[in-house]
Amino acid sequence: MFILLSGITLFFSSLIWLSTKISRETMGTYSTLAANIILFSIILLFILWGVKKRINVYDAFVEGAKEGFTTAVRIIPYLVAFLVGIAVFRTSGAMDMLVDSIGWLVKLLGLDSSFVGALPTALMKSLSGSGANGLMIDTMKEYGADSLVGRMSCVARGASDTTFYILAVYFGSVGITRTRNAVTCGLMADLSGIIAAIFISYLFFY
Repeated sequence: MFILLSGITLFFSSLIWLSTKISRETMGTYSTLAANIILFSIILLFILWGVKKRINVYDAFVEGAKEGFTTAVRIIPYLVAFLVGIAVFRTSGAMDMLVDSIGWLVKLLGLDSSFVGALPTALMKSLSGSGANGLMIDTMKEYGADSLVGRMSCVARGASDTTFYILAVYFGSVGITRTRNAVTCGLMADLSGIIAAIFISYLFFY
């Protein structure tokens, strides 16, 4: 396990070091190429693994799609209730109060507060993916798509998951009630993702 973690750390450290040595355009080209190769490799790996296990991959895909439709119908009541809660949270001004408080604290400490503009997207992602998308677009319209805040909001959008959405909708639909540890782990992962998104955005785009 230690060797695996060390290897992963070394790999990502090498990527960060490499990114400081080449231009943004070249880095963008390499990133796009790597993402396409990884995505294609994952799809190919699933197909080859199914062939190795003598599984009809197409039939398995169709069966999974069928079950997915059933699940989608079952989660509608939970989804409606959750979306109402998100709407109340946004329109009540609670989000703005939280972000303004963080911005005030950061300025009080004498730190750069540029990242505060991306926090609404980062915080909303834990609640709703579509809500985070909307705030991300609003951020890019306000600050510019190529600005630090605009780019940071995009990175933050992809750096965490919809923890509360998963707990309320998916856990509720299958009857899971003991969610304390899931909440703790999910929020810790979200916080780590947000911090990493801010750090990486400053490293690449500041």
